[in-house]
Amino acid sequence: MKVYEGMVSLNLRVNGETYQVTLRAADTLLYTLREALGLTGAKAGCENGDCGACTVLLDGKPVKSCMVLTVSTEGQDIRTAEGLTDDRLKQAFIEEQGFQCGFCAPGFLVNTYALLQSHPAPDDGTIQEWLASNLCRCTGYEGIKKAISKLIQNT
Repeated sequence: MKVYEGMVSLNLRVNGETYQVTLRAADTLLYTLREALGLTGAKAGCENGDCGACTVLLDGKPVKSCMVLTVSTEGQDIRTAEGLTDDRLKQAFIEEQGFQCGFCAPGFLVNTYALLQSHPAPDDGTIQEWLASNLCRCTGYEGIKKAISKLIQNT
């Protein structure tokens, strides 16, 4: 097991690019993305893993970046909402009013992307299970569910 103390220099692979960062060993991935790299898509909501606003992909799997130490991500592929290249995903959310205030939107986009990568034609139960990891206080989830259904139908 590697032990990190004080300040640490790491190479991180984020959205296909490599960044060298120097940070505290205790810094979360959310903090590093937002403060060191200027990638503000992942939002600092609850900062205890409940809301999902900070969701990013770590080697293709959704994680709450507020709960992950940056030092544990060295050598892994990190993808944020800024790194999602499927414009159909964003367009479906826009057309089906999946966004209102937009605060939770990046987490939902990342999680939906991962859902459709893992389950190209998910049933309602699978969609519900995946959506449970993200909270929205504005939309009531109907627009989000419609956006996912639209994506499934157009695949």
